[in-house]
Amino acid sequence: MKKLSFLLVSLSLGLAINAQEASDPVIFEINGKKIFKSEFVKEFMRSSTLGESTKNVAEADKRKALNEYVDLFVNYRVKLEDAYAQEYDKDRELRRELRGYRAELAAPYLIDSNTLNEILAEAYERNHYILRAAHILVRVSDVASPDDTLKAYNTAMDYYNRVTSGNEDFMAVAKEAAEKRFIEDHVDPADPRRSDVGELGCFTVFDMIYPFENAVYALQPGEISKPVRTRYGYHVVKLFSRVPYFGHATMQHIWVANNNSASFAERKINEAYNLIMNGEPFNRVCQNYSEDASTSSNGGLLNDLSIRQLPPEYAERAANMTPGEISKPFHTAYGWHILLLNHRDSLRPFSDMRPVYMQRLSRDNRNLRPRNVFIDQCKEKYNFIDFTTMYEKTPKGKKAPMVRRTLASLDECRAAVNDSVFNKWWHFDQSKITDMRTLFVIADKEYNAVDFMKYIESHQRSEVAYDLDLFIKNRYKEYIDAMVMDYANSHLEQEHPEFAEMMNEYLNGLMIFAYNDKMVWSKAINDTLGQDEFYARMAPTHKFSNPEDAPYFWNTRATVTVVSVSDASVLTKEKAIKLVEKALKKGWSTEQLTANLKKAAKDSEKVTVTVNQVEKEHQNLLNDDQWSLGIYDRVASDGYQLLRVDKVEAPCLKTKMEARGYYISDYQNYLEKQLTESLRKKYNVKIKRDVVDSITF
Repeated sequence: MKKLSFLLVSLSLGLAINAQEASDPVIFEINGKKIFKSEFVKEFMRSSTLGESTKNVAEADKRKALNEYVDLFVNYRVKLEDAYAQEYDKDRELRRELRGYRAELAAPYLIDSNTLNEILAEAYERNHYILRAAHILVRVSDVASPDDTLKAYNTAMDYYNRVTSGNEDFMAVAKEAAEKRFIEDHVDPADPRRSDVGELGCFTVFDMIYPFENAVYALQPGEISKPVRTRYGYHVVKLFSRVPYFGHATMQHIWVANNNSASFAERKINEAYNLIMNGEPFNRVCQNYSEDASTSSNGGLLNDLSIRQLPPEYAERAANMTPGEISKPFHTAYGWHILLLNHRDSLRPFSDMRPVYMQRLSRDNRNLRPRNVFIDQCKEKYNFIDFTTMYEKTPKGKKAPMVRRTLASLDECRAAVNDSVFNKWWHFDQSKITDMRTLFVIADKEYNAVDFMKYIESHQRSEVAYDLDLFIKNRYKEYIDAMVMDYANSHLEQEHPEFAEMMNEYLNGLMIFAYNDKMVWSKAINDTLGQDEFYARMAPTHKFSNPEDAPYFWNTRATVTVVSVSDASVLTKEKAIKLVEKALKKGWSTEQLTANLKKAAKDSEKVTVTVNQVEKEHQNLLNDDQWSLGIYDRVASDGYQLLRVDKVEAPCLKTKMEARGYYISDYQNYLEKQLTESLRKKYNVKIKRDVVDSITF
């Protein structure tokens, strides 16, 4: 927290000195560097705790706040000047930490914000609805060969034609396709995956991968999509329903299974419904009629469940019910049901949902869209040229056809890579690359095949092996995108002055934190000799009569032996007092007193003895009239307590160790004052008081 607070202080105090107008006077000079009035006023108003409007603030309070900030500001600047003089800005650990902050701060600059806002708006619009759908899946890898991809697509199209011709049931075909997958994957008949035959239940935005979500939200209930490609393969999707959104719901249900016969179950559920409609409490009917053994005893309660946790038929009905409403009996594959809706969430305003979406985006491939748009913009901005897609011109005057050749080639790159790259074992042999033509250019920077191969070597990842031609193609696009992003990232400070200023402020904040830690905080903690000297000098100045010095003193203290008897019938108070007096007379230890008391008691477990040290005004054990040696008693629940005051100590000054935290804090303040005074002299601080006094606000 200390580091964060100093970073925030640095952000409020950091400055970028610009050319000033003649009417803007110098307010400070530090080491010959001029700081102008307008800059100081801007920082003061940004950091002021007086509030946005100072109309009702007394003039004396304004001047006090201004003068305090003058000292704070000057102290900050002289420390920063000294930190730069000692090259804190070159510290490796500090630069590493700054890179971490920079990566976080740079992120909003490395995407297209308009595209991001479009995605968020799209998500919010879709979030107004819950969809129920099913799909027919034809699996194919996203890095499959063209032949395998075409084969999978044709199979998916065949399924699409069958379910849209009007002759075949969608779920029957989905089951057929699933069974085919299970056989190909050698899935055991008892495997739970066998139950996944296409039903997707209810879902909303971010619950499905983006291409699938796009396809299903484009459908109307009852419609079937043409094959949709995702990383899992091709999907033929049917949308069953679209209902208003809710996040979580609490409801009660009555369920009658089709165990005996469908007609019996229907008669039973209708009987239950009629009882409810005639005034019978839902809970009582549920207890007598519901066959859900896990919930019938508590009124069929289904508490705070999401749409993904509810049966889809429940989610569909709950979406169109109002709290307190009871549904008519409805049938599912599991039997007959009645719902009572207790509570249902509604969609929160966009301002509340935006941070939720931003978090979900970090795990969703739609977050690539703002990045990809930004990359395309950068390619145009930085005059990107890919020579592997540009061809040599045919010389004029030649009639014979020439073989078209690109201005650069990836052939040697392909030849240099083998299947070990999929296991992260591949090593780049630079002798394999002889073609040093430039592959692409970003502004004034050129990249060749050696650069590309080094990127592949350093970015290997474990993956299923696939066609190496396609691998090189995929990695080349990835490499181009990465280099465009790197180039844009490296030029943020040049292109965005506000970003450069922000980074400078963070650097200054980290430097000031490190400087203070070395020169004040850690020094005060670790300098034991300095602490001893400081304590010897300051301790005599503290007065017990001064309320501000209270932390440095012990108030009156007492050592009290407490005998607790939780049941007076096991040991009378009179007998216990005699034993306590005897212990005092004979000098028994606490252990001896405890042993004798327990021996005298009928139940030793109900007798305890403790020794406590208490301080006046910071305890509730002794009354005001009990701060003298003696034995006192008081009633406790079903028993009593004996308080033997063994020792009373008068108020006294705490030792250095007893008040260590306070003395270290004071020592830090002392070191801080000494440091800033010496730095003000060292860097020849000049404060233009007339300019300070001219500030009005």
